[in-house]
Amino acid sequence: MRLLVRFLGFLFAAGTVIFLVGVAAAAGMIWHFSKDLPDYSQLQDYEPPVMTRVHAADGSLVAEYSRERRLYLPIQAVPKLVINAFLAAEDKNFYDHGGIDFTGMARAAVVYAQNYGSNRRPQGASTITQQVAKNFLFADDEKTKVSIARKIKEALLAMRIEKAYSKDKILELYLNEIYLGLGAYGVAAASLVYFDKSVNELTIAEAAYLAALPKMPATLHPVRNRDRAIERRNYVIDRLLENGWIKQADAEAARKAPLVVATRNNGAKTFAGEYFAEEVRRDIFERYGEKKLYEGGLSVRTTLDPKVQVMARKTMAAGLVTYDEAQGYRGPVSKLDISGDWGVKLADVKSLSDISPWRMAVVLETSDQSARIGFQPGRELGGAVAKERQTGLITIDGVKWAKVASGPTRGKAPTSVSQVLSPGDVIYADPLFKDGNPVEGQFRLRQLPEVSGAMAVMDPWTGRVLAMVGGFSFDQSQFNRATQAYRQPGSSFKPIVYSAALDNGYTPSTVVVDAPIEIDQGQGGGVWRPENFDAGKYNGPMTLRNALRLSRNTVTVRLAQDIGMPLIGEYAKRFGVYDELPNYLSYSLGAGETTALRMVTAYSMIANGGRRVKPTLIDRIQDRYGHTIFKHDARECRGCDAPDGWHNQPEPQLVDRREQVLDTMTAYQITSMLEYVVQAGTATVVREVGKPIAGKTGTTNEAKDAWFVGFSPDVAVAIYMGYDKPRTLGRGNAATGGHLAAPIARDFFKLALADKAAIPFKVPAGIKLVRVDAKTGMRAGPGDTGRTILEAFKPGTAPPDNYSVIGVADADPNRMMPPGAPPDAGTIMRPGTGGLY
Repeated sequence: MRLLVRFLGFLFAAGTVIFLVGVAAAAGMIWHFSKDLPDYSQLQDYEPPVMTRVHAADGSLVAEYSRERRLYLPIQAVPKLVINAFLAAEDKNFYDHGGIDFTGMARAAVVYAQNYGSNRRPQGASTITQQVAKNFLFADDEKTKVSIARKIKEALLAMRIEKAYSKDKILELYLNEIYLGLGAYGVAAASLVYFDKSVNELTIAEAAYLAALPKMPATLHPVRNRDRAIERRNYVIDRLLENGWIKQADAEAARKAPLVVATRNNGAKTFAGEYFAEEVRRDIFERYGEKKLYEGGLSVRTTLDPKVQVMARKTMAAGLVTYDEAQGYRGPVSKLDISGDWGVKLADVKSLSDISPWRMAVVLETSDQSARIGFQPGRELGGAVAKERQTGLITIDGVKWAKVASGPTRGKAPTSVSQVLSPGDVIYADPLFKDGNPVEGQFRLRQLPEVSGAMAVMDPWTGRVLAMVGGFSFDQSQFNRATQAYRQPGSSFKPIVYSAALDNGYTPSTVVVDAPIEIDQGQGGGVWRPENFDAGKYNGPMTLRNALRLSRNTVTVRLAQDIGMPLIGEYAKRFGVYDELPNYLSYSLGAGETTALRMVTAYSMIANGGRRVKPTLIDRIQDRYGHTIFKHDARECRGCDAPDGWHNQPEPQLVDRREQVLDTMTAYQITSMLEYVVQAGTATVVREVGKPIAGKTGTTNEAKDAWFVGFSPDVAVAIYMGYDKPRTLGRGNAATGGHLAAPIARDFFKLALADKAAIPFKVPAGIKLVRVDAKTGMRAGPGDTGRTILEAFKPGTAPPDNYSVIGVADADPNRMMPPGAPPDAGTIMRPGTGGLY
């Protein structure tokens, strides 16, 4: 017995020594690994890379920009279902342990022993806190190493993190940081990427699938490894049921639910808004830099009106296609060997993704009356070509526009489909319409237009760009012709010249001679003889109103010569059309180069009464915390910050300190004259809108560009059409701005103003409306009827009974004077004396 006692005492002493040695060793190990632990306090100020989101004026999503697709959600915004799903999959004891789950470790060890030798993946024992420690605090190269040293550091950090932060904070960091596949970081982004839903809309099955992804997102791909993905999803559903977080019936329904993903791409989310979105992206990049754009989590509210954008895209594309088809069919996109599975071969041909409802197709067989075509199949999420094959017919009605390219009937409308199409032709087609309705199963041949152009739509009172079309297809060319293409505006620049004149003593009834003129350009430049569009035809003395209505070049040159190009250059700069305008008279006819956005901005200043506007695509930018860091509207609001609400005090007042670039009365005079251009001038096609619209056409030398710029009281638009490598659009009237650009404006205004009242342009205080003869500009007598109009005059400038004519000195006075002209009509009177010039 004594020996037993001594032996037990020895064992106890030895055990104590071993225990103490073990404790000492453990303490030493803890001290060793604690020396160079990462600084976990940085989690307090952690700002993960968050995507920048761009929204339209109505709040709809336009685009997202990021390196890591992440939306940061506070834990309070994450639904309980989603939280429970991730706890069930990763760490069901999360709210009970102190950073290390010893129970979970034991369970994992037992499961590992039971499955030893099988191919089943070992059950993990890392807690969510440990995963936070690994993902946030270790370098990328150390994260991928599986080592005892890193695991010990991970565990030590987890315990320290648990003491420093609340459970909710730790879970919030985890749910926003984890990578869940397909480029999505965090649950909010993953919900959008996989299911195109917010987290609040996820079903049990969808939440369980997302919760299954953190450990192996590539292995659980929803298409390539669908069965494995469903198996793991159902495992999470079982854990939810086991923990009592969902009901039995809900679990059974979730297990049976198919795994259907609805992925979203990274492009513009608003149809037809690609050019607008890219312009916004460039703007943000220039303001804040690359890091802020792709990681800063900015919220950008743009000026884009999605409805107006669709209208602009529709009408501009239709105008380009109409012109292009009139030039004839140029042949297929390419040729394809249609033997075997034509769908797989066609799927490899690059097609444009933003020209819906056009679709790429291949001609499978042809006859005189029709061609059977097969449409390009889509691709599944994994990249495989979809198995479904869709076909349709192109009948003779679908190719009537395609002129025969060769042979005795070259240039004539085809009499059979086989004259135009051959098997293997890769083409574009869209539904065929008759009487406004689609014909079932029949399609129309299409071709990508060679001609291009641009449209910019603006709110003239604020400078907010409502819509922008930078070309036919952004997928085809990202060059934004509305902002980056510098083209000659031609006669659409003339209102700037006339504004300078009216602002400096001239009136709409000033008479200028439309007659040949010679300009000595000096220094060996020779003699310049400007001509009107209808070369060789002149109208003699005419009012400025009529000269602008008929776009007479010689009148504009005489006017520019009279007031001086330096003054016109100052106005061009003031309106933002040009930064610097050379002092050559040819520039008064729009020979300089500018953009559609600059032109619509200039006309907006005329439309709003002469106030300067700065074009903007962005209303407001907020940082990730909701603080406004940019706001376009700089007007001061007096009385808007009443702390106690409204108590019958005077209404708030907006103080507008924007520069007055043009006299208000001058702006109305030009507006009235431009309205006359639409009613009876070169833009009469726009008159079909049936609402007050003012505007001016423009056609450059050799008809390389065709323009229309104009406005209603609330919408301004600039349109040009031309080839990217400038060449003539044609000959005669068929290639003018009135024939090509103005019809696009007509169609746009019909859509944009469809539900708007016909509000006339506002007449400013001080303007005097006087009835005058529409041709001579002289006061109308009591009995005059027929061709009289109400002309707008500033105080003291209404016409008296005598007048003089600009340009009569270098013209035949007997031929140029209107009937009843006084003998001294050849004297040029100084501006401001009340005469006609």
